[in-house]
Amino acid sequence: MINVIAIIELNEGCREQFIEIFNANVPAVRAEDGCISYTPTVDVDSGFPIQECHPNAVTVIEAWESLAHLEAHLAAPHMLEYKEKVKDMVKSVSAIVTESALA
Repeated sequence: MINVIAIIELNEGCREQFIEIFNANVPAVRAEDGCISYTPTVDVDSGFPIQECHPNAVTVIEAWESLAHLEAHLAAPHMLEYKEKVKDMVKSVSAIVTESALA
């Protein structure tokens, strides 16, 4: 299983509109072959000293059956359409892609 934590930094004042567009695309992503989970999240200020809050970010937590499924997801027509819709809202995107280290 491949795990992804994608952080989408948004331009100031765009988060609510971005989330609306993102959420409209979620059912298509979850229907993709190999998608185990796909959830957009926003920061909650926990008060923990190690936490950095990002009020203009959406963090996507994903799980895929394989790297090939993730690659297909990134090239899917609905993803290309979504990227076009949000391109002027997005400041940057970073991702952490992992697999389990359990023996």
